[in-house]
Amino acid sequence: MTINAGGTHFLGAGSICRIALVAGLVGVLLPVGGCTSTSTNNATPTALTEGPIDTGSYPNLNVPPKVAAKQFTKEETAAKLAQLKADQQAQAGKGGAAKAPANQAALNTLARTHGSDTLKQIEAKCDPALDPTCK
Repeated sequence: MTINAGGTHFLGAGSICRIALVAGLVGVLLPVGGCTSTSTNNATPTALTEGPIDTGSYPNLNVPPKVAAKQFTKEETAAKLAQLKADQQAQAGKGGAAKAPANQAALNTLARTHGSDTLKQIEAKCDPALDPTCK
């Protein structure tokens, strides 16, 4: 719709015909364009026919990686798992469970003061572990 003409020009007879013509062309040309694609039924995968190619650039993803070590057999896997379970049970028999520390009071004091001590070191921009002369 335009301001100066004072009428509606979008729904006139000419514009409806143009819209119908464009829709008809799209409807005819769209299926024709689909017929130009190639068929992949007889295509052979490139990786199966050519194999890895050394391109001389890094990284070369076409070259399969070499195996670092031979894989465990089922017997070796079972033996290693049995050894791990035996080690786990031996550790549990020695009292491997978590125990409360012997000096609980020292740990409580450290917990109360650790945060403020760390902030002092950060604010001073001084780390005694890196600079022994720092205080």
